[in-house]
Amino acid sequence: MTIRVAIADDQALVRSGFRLILEARPDLEVVGEAEDGEAAVALVQESQPDVLLLDVRMPNLDGIGATRRITALGSTTRILILTTFDLDEYVHEAIRAGASGFLLKDVRPAELVDAIRVVAGGNALLAPAALTRLLERYGEDGARADPQLQQTLTEREREILRLLAVGLSNAEIAERLVVSETTVKTHVSNLLRKLGVRDRVQAVIAAYDAGVVQPRTSPQ
Repeated sequence: MTIRVAIADDQALVRSGFRLILEARPDLEVVGEAEDGEAAVALVQESQPDVLLLDVRMPNLDGIGATRRITALGSTTRILILTTFDLDEYVHEAIRAGASGFLLKDVRPAELVDAIRVVAGGNALLAPAALTRLLERYGEDGARADPQLQQTLTEREREILRLLAVGLSNAEIAERLVVSETTVKTHVSNLLRKLGVRDRVQAVIAAYDAGVVQPRTSPQ
């Protein structure tokens, strides 16, 4: 299966470099480029790529704004934020806006390709340091408990959310809870549906927002 990728960056050399890396992989196809956020939104509407590589700092409309617009369109395109700036605010706002991943531009080619495959597969990806700071940010901001949401989720679903929040994979969760991986996948799917989100990172963010999961939670 070929993964269709679009690239949005205001620097032509960066776009060309990404294109060279991606087109060397038989399972990746570059379907278009954009030089600003407005063009990125139009490109997604026109080409419906599986994954959009999106720079944060761009003219006319930045990556955060473009992410919000694309998410509002109901597009199935997964957004992978790329930036040279390792700043908390970007991580926080990009994920809240609907991005499925966040990487620095100094990532190695193989890691970039792997990230695209992970995001295209319906999973979410954050650089470990970025995820740590994101959760610390929630510790600083605090969250308001949402009793209605907490009642909607089963105890097992809340338990799985807590394990997702510390970065465990489905296989690791299955091992910890002594259930099958298929069972965990079913629970995760139910969580995504109930929370109204597209992937695991979005589920964790929604859980922190509602106070269902507390910052700095660690599995026992």
